[in-house]
Amino acid sequence: MTALTVAGQGMGAAVGLPEVADPSRVAPKDARELSRVFFDQLAVLEEGSAEFQYARNTLIEMNMSLVRFAAGRFRSRGPEEMEDIVQVGMIGLIKAIDRFELTREVEFTSFAVPYIVGEIKRFFRDTSWAVHVPRRLQEARVQLARATEELRSRLGRTPTVGELSELMCLSQEEVVEARLAANGYNSASLDAAIGAGEEGESALRDFIGAEDAALGLVEDFHALAPLIAELGERDRLILHLRFVEECTQAQIGERLGVSQMHVSRLLSRTLKRLREGLLTDH
Repeated sequence: MTALTVAGQGMGAAVGLPEVADPSRVAPKDARELSRVFFDQLAVLEEGSAEFQYARNTLIEMNMSLVRFAAGRFRSRGPEEMEDIVQVGMIGLIKAIDRFELTREVEFTSFAVPYIVGEIKRFFRDTSWAVHVPRRLQEARVQLARATEELRSRLGRTPTVGELSELMCLSQEEVVEARLAANGYNSASLDAAIGAGEEGESALRDFIGAEDAALGLVEDFHALAPLIAELGERDRLILHLRFVEECTQAQIGERLGVSQMHVSRLLSRTLKRLREGLLTDH
């Protein structure tokens, strides 16, 4: 057997297990046979003991080929992401080892691979979205894509929301919600080039969004604050009644005990003072 020695005075011999010089280099066929021996012993060893850790760690290293096999399904993700995929797959392998029992009468490989693949898919589900959306909507996006493709091939056209709703057994509101959520899967930079025109290359930011007119009001409000603070108490009250409580001039006159005409003159004088103050500051 590759990387295996039976004679030895190390931890393996102490608990009646073969000594594995380099578990990561054990051939897959040998690993399957050895795994049964190690799982059998792992079941009777005290958890947390040095002997238990030896058996568990050896099982992990011997079965790393399962992780590489499962990760191979996702090789299109690129070499940089493959490193993360293998690391996540190792978590699935460890979970499988901790939960496997020989009494299941199933090969460990058959038990472990779904754990490994499941952990990798969970990693994609939780990290691939550019914007985080609830899990039910992530799953609805996958269902929506399948239903859309099925109906498009069957009908020869893009299906309606009603047709998708019937096939997916969801309400039309839920289908629309799934469509909107799908927009969160990918993102694009506002600086992303989308084509070249007569004036040169255009960026995404040139075609979306608009200037918010309310932003200019923020500066005006800040400039007005000290000017309003300099007004008398009655003038400030008139401004509050007119522009905050939206009272008419007649209603303000009743509150203050003056005529509507007098309120109009006071309001005009105050607004002129504020306007001049703003123009002077600018």
